[in-house]
Amino acid sequence: MNDHTRNIELLDEELVSRVQQGDKSAYDILVIRYQHKIIQLVNRYVKDHSEAQDVAQEAFIKAYKALGSFRGDSAFYTWLYRIAINTAKNYLVSRSRRNSDYQVDVQDAEAIENAPQLQGLDTPERQLLSEEIIKTIQSAIEHLPEEMRVAIMLREFEGMSYEEIAEAMDCPVGTVRSRIFRAREAIDSKLNPLLD
Repeated sequence: MNDHTRNIELLDEELVSRVQQGDKSAYDILVIRYQHKIIQLVNRYVKDHSEAQDVAQEAFIKAYKALGSFRGDSAFYTWLYRIAINTAKNYLVSRSRRNSDYQVDVQDAEAIENAPQLQGLDTPERQLLSEEIIKTIQSAIEHLPEEMRVAIMLREFEGMSYEEIAEAMDCPVGTVRSRIFRAREAIDSKLNPLLD
C-alpha cells in the first residue's frame, strides 16, 4: 500500500469517526468522494440512470444510518460497496422482473468493441462479428448465476482486486477466484464457436 492510499484510508477512518461523533458535514465529504463510483456500480444493475442515482442515494442513506455500527473491520469504501450492491439487488427484487435485470451497459460493450484485437478490422464482416461477440458476451454474463455474475463484473468492469471482491461479497478469496474462473469458462464456451 503506498502512502497516498494510506492517507486516503486514514482520512476515511477520520471522517467516519467524525460522523460517528455527530459531524454530518464529514459524511458529505465521503458522499462526494464515492458517489461517482457508487453510481457506476449501481448502474451495472439498474439500467435507468436516474433510477440508478436514486438507488445510489438510498445506499448512502442506509450507510449513514448504519455508520454507528461500523467498526472498521473492512475499509469504509468496501463496506459501502457491499451496501450499494445489496441496495441494488433489493431494488431489482422489489421491481417486477419483466425484462432482463442484468445487462452489460453500452460503456462495457464499447470497451469490448475497442479492444486491441478488434481494432483496425473495419470490414462489414468483421463489424458484424464484433457486434455478435459483444451480444454473446452480454448474453453469457446475463445468464450466469448471480454470485458468478457479480464477481466477474466487479473484477472486469470495476477493476476490484480478489480481496476487495471477497470483502464486498462477504466470502473467502478462494470462492471469488472460483466464481470468476467458472464465469470466464462459461463466457468462453459461448464465445469459442464464434471465434473458431
